[in-house]
Amino acid sequence: MEDRVKSLLLAGVGGQGILLASDIICKVMMGKGYDVKKSEVHGMAQRGGCVTSHVRFGRKVYSPLARKGDVDIIVSFEKLESLRYLDYLKPGGMVLVNDEEIYPPSVNLGEADYPVGIYESLRSRIGAENVKVVTGPELAARAGNRRAVNTVMLGAISRYIPGIGVDEWKNVLAASLPEKIIEANLKAFDLGRAA
Repeated sequence: MEDRVKSLLLAGVGGQGILLASDIICKVMMGKGYDVKKSEVHGMAQRGGCVTSHVRFGRKVYSPLARKGDVDIIVSFEKLESLRYLDYLKPGGMVLVNDEEIYPPSVNLGEADYPVGIYESLRSRIGAENVKVVTGPELAARAGNRRAVNTVMLGAISRYIPGIGVDEWKNVLAASLPEKIIEANLKAFDLGRAA
């Protein structure tokens, strides 16, 4: 176990399963003996508002919140959210983006346009090698459960956190979900990991 604290910031829109995903990450890390701290903000989540969760783990973690410029991986469950929290990313950090657009109220009301060129903007600001795009909705549908996009993203995240075996992730995932959706979610995890 390394001493340096690692920080993840999960961001998206209410209803995308961000809080469940962050709970699963925490359980996996605790199972490996890490000290884990988590913080979440879900203000207007029921109305499609922003949801974030900081997950920090290491030998000893003193704060659940990462400072701006200190996050190792931003996991954006919705494209636009990747830009909203980019100032939290540390130099050399990575952004994992779910290729999904969920229009904010201002766009739905016709008061604004959904931004174009999000991936190009990310790549120009942090480098193309640090931007990974996951086709979450497509992979979740292939797994048999369109709502398993969060599990697809967990699979993708698992590739970038060394020292944790696939079975450790899957055991926590299976223990955290209702039995009737476990099989599709395990398949979604595998598809996300392979993406």
